[in-house]
Amino acid sequence: MKIERIDIAKDFSDMPFGRNQNDGPDNGERFREEILYPKFISSDEVHVYMDGAMGYGSSFLDEAFAGLYRNHKISKSEIKRKLKLHCSLDFILKSAWLYVDEANLEN
Repeated sequence: MKIERIDIAKDFSDMPFGRNQNDGPDNGERFREEILYPKFISSDEVHVYMDGAMGYGSSFLDEAFAGLYRNHKISKSEIKRKLKLHCSLDFILKSAWLYVDEANLEN
């Protein structure tokens, strides 16, 4: 079983923000495309550690995680099976999973 690990604050940015490049360089789309998606498709599990960053806006969380469904057509069940989110702030975890649950392909 191949397990990948991503520490957002160390491997990407301690100030992740925004949906796409229009919002700045450390956005959810860039995180998903450059870091998360390549590891997701090449492993059995991806553990994403979210502590250490200054915070997470809704647009970053939605684009980074729900974007796996919307942009790459990965089923929600596969996302939930392979993606393991870790954060000491429970509301961030709940928000990220809510965006995945509510994602539509039309968005």
